[in-house]
Amino acid sequence: MTKRHVNMIALGAVVAVVAAAVAAAELPETTVKAIGLNSKTIVSFGDEVPFWNETIPEASGGKITAEFAPIDLAGIKDPQIMRMTTLGVTDFGAGDISKMAGDDPVFEGCDLAGLALDIETARAACEAWAPVMGRVMEEKFNTKLMALGTNPPQVFWCREPLTGLDDLEGRKIRVFNKTMADFIGAIGGTTISMPFAEVVPALQRGVVDCAVTGTLSGNTAGWPEVSTHLYPMYLGWSINYQGVNLDSWNGWPEEVRAFFTEQFDAFEDKMWDTAAKAVADAENCNFGKEPCEMGKMAQMTLVPISEADKEKHAQLMQDTVLVAWARRCGKDCAAEWNDTVGPVVGLQIPLDQL
Repeated sequence: MTKRHVNMIALGAVVAVVAAAVAAAELPETTVKAIGLNSKTIVSFGDEVPFWNETIPEASGGKITAEFAPIDLAGIKDPQIMRMTTLGVTDFGAGDISKMAGDDPVFEGCDLAGLALDIETARAACEAWAPVMGRVMEEKFNTKLMALGTNPPQVFWCREPLTGLDDLEGRKIRVFNKTMADFIGAIGGTTISMPFAEVVPALQRGVVDCAVTGTLSGNTAGWPEVSTHLYPMYLGWSINYQGVNLDSWNGWPEEVRAFFTEQFDAFEDKMWDTAAKAVADAENCNFGKEPCEMGKMAQMTLVPISEADKEKHAQLMQDTVLVAWARRCGKDCAAEWNDTVGPVVGLQIPLDQL
């Protein structure tokens, strides 16, 4: 590399820093309220906490600050987040999109149980469905969709041995959304809806036999202490949304909206990048292998997925999960899904069955 090129690169870096400083100087002093995801999840302590407490004030030159708290530390239940954001009780709110299905089934559309078996497909499916969710958020909930992120895959944590899907028949299994209940109900399990924070004592006392959560979320929350077997049959990803109250958004100057748009674009990429790294790390941590950097070293028993279970999983996804969701969401919703998410995952909802 020539000295001239080095000087040009250095000059470009200086210009970028100066431009950022000028942009920050033009921002009005603004304080926002934000409620985030559960503090025990990697997307919370790994991404959200530094985003609100460090990135936003630093990138704005101290002009924009946030009063931020994770949902569990704020004492708020998941379904309340969207309503609080709708009413402007908080400017920004984040939550699991599938837990909003009680308000509108459209929010389950890109995180149906078993839809995406790798993180790249999960992101592509949600990017295809994001315009639909964004439209519903604005029209029904006075909320603008700012970003989507994810946790590692949602799997079965059980307190007693099992060998595969058939062994889940008759067991009491904790879930947190309707699409998981559809899947487990079809294999003969009994579903119990339960907040994340209540699962450890429930497993410990035998209130539930198994529970579904992320491979890293369960690890960092202490689930290996109350369960013995991990069955990595994917039941979704616990896709997260980041939203902002539309009245707040429209009331801020253009430069503030532009600032947040830029920051959330970068934040979205970081959340997916963190989750991708967490997938491999969680596997190491749960089964006593190094490196284990994000979670806690544990000695879970891995239950392998047989070819027969893979086939059954695909059949349940197509014949039960997709159709059950489409009936909740409606034929027009299903048709839109077929045009957007369908090509990404190679599936189509049979509209004649609705």
